[in-house]
Amino acid sequence: MKKGSIRKKLKKSFQGERVFRLLKNLKELYKYRVLIQNLVSRELKARYRGTILGFLWSFFNPLLLMIVYTVVFGFIIRPRDPTIGASPWLYALFLFCGVLPWTWFSSSSLESANVLMTHGNLIKKILFPAEILPIVVVSSNLIHFSFGLPILFIFIPIFGKPFTPFILFLPVVVFIQYVFSLGFSFLISSLTVHFRDIKDILANWLTFWFFATPIVYPISFETIKKSRFLKIFLNLNPMTHVMQGYQNCLFYGAPLHWGKLLITFLFAVALFFVGYYIFDRLRDSFPEEV
Repeated sequence: MKKGSIRKKLKKSFQGERVFRLLKNLKELYKYRVLIQNLVSRELKARYRGTILGFLWSFFNPLLLMIVYTVVFGFIIRPRDPTIGASPWLYALFLFCGVLPWTWFSSSSLESANVLMTHGNLIKKILFPAEILPIVVVSSNLIHFSFGLPILFIFIPIFGKPFTPFILFLPVVVFIQYVFSLGFSFLISSLTVHFRDIKDILANWLTFWFFATPIVYPISFETIKKSRFLKIFLNLNPMTHVMQGYQNCLFYGAPLHWGKLLITFLFAVALFFVGYYIFDRLRDSFPEEV
């Protein structure tokens, strides 16, 4: 399909019939829940097929990552923010509270960029719903994220941080990130089919996005406080508020910023519908492009 025709399709306004079809397709996704579960299970098994430790790598990978961040950022690059404290162990724990969910998001995004081409044989089948592929990618990475949480829970008391009642709000933050990741994956996966350069651009963009999100530094950092531009820039980043949610639940033991999280959730829902709308508009062209 020519690129000009793609642009024309995307420029058309929302039509009543198209919106109705969109909502109908979303509703029918529930019918494919067993298929989604089976594909997620197959993806998890395929990831560690042929390895000696198998699924144990889901626990060892976060543990090794925790050790690396403790050594590099805790002892070599010393913490400099008073809200974290001078302990290198606490700084490593602060980093891990953000790196773990970011790994879920970045892995989902990168895999989604290639998922339709990888499973082209399935897309060419008439009755196969292509939209479940990005869902499988995000869901399987969510499970890997869940496997890393016990490692984090073990190190929280070891490093001297108490568990607080605010940890009960962790599922709320996870759900917001899940919706946001789904919307972004729908958008990326559908556009990459026609614009293959997106895969290379995305890898660099995610690197910039990582450092533009308060993960290796707290938002209370002195440099940020003194710069009005940086404060506005970081607050416009939806992942800022998601990461703050994790940090408040797990590290600071502080209340969530419900107002900011609500705005982030509404943005995530909007991105989900926009991403799925574009995916739905381009789905007919997938078989011939992959």
